[in-house]
Amino acid sequence: MSEFAFPPAAQPSVAVAGERPFPVHRIYCVGLNYADHVREMGGGGGREPPVFFMKPADAVVPNGATVPYPPGTTNFHHEIELVVAIGRAGRAISAQRALEHVFGYAAGNDLTRRDLQNEAKKRGHPWDTSKGFDFSAPVAAIRRATLGHPARGRIWLSVNGSLRQESDLAQMLFGVPDIIASLSALYELRPGDLIFTGTPAGVGPLKPGDRLEGGIEGLEVLRNTIAPPLGGSA
Repeated sequence: MSEFAFPPAAQPSVAVAGERPFPVHRIYCVGLNYADHVREMGGGGGREPPVFFMKPADAVVPNGATVPYPPGTTNFHHEIELVVAIGRAGRAISAQRALEHVFGYAAGNDLTRRDLQNEAKKRGHPWDTSKGFDFSAPVAAIRRATLGHPARGRIWLSVNGSLRQESDLAQMLFGVPDIIASLSALYELRPGDLIFTGTPAGVGPLKPGDRLEGGIEGLEVLRNTIAPPLGGSA
């Protein structure tokens, strides 16, 4: 007899290149981490303290899968990002020791209901409904950190073969060590955590049928297709 009232949900996970999958504990995200994206969102492009928000662990979507157009929005956006996978627990981690806690890296897409986010910003409300919905976190296979810690390199995303986002990781306002240091001052980081590190300028709307390709130099290219909404039309 099960010890639970009903069978628990399956463990969310992300593929690891050549290895067993990475079990996901939490998904942390950094907002406004490229100056050009800060400006396109109406900010000044300055280096403010990192903005953090979260997505549920089961929002992960594997490479190659379809993503249903989400309900409650008419302005659904892509945001290509470097994703950091944490492999060692820690609190109050120094920037100097931060990379010791990294399991690996992947390309991810912080899918966003932009109209809901804009309304939340106006009202001073949380971003949960705009960021933490079902299927909102596609992630490609993780590459082990033993192969290097990317601090620079091309980051890009195309929709239906047309380039929309292109920048370099070196343009991040806060690099991976600073992000880990700041985040671990607020939460205990644990093995299985993912950190989406922010997106460059060029975010834009998506519609059913769109084919997305996004990548980061040295990492697996992330490919997903937007499907019609579940149980209805966009």
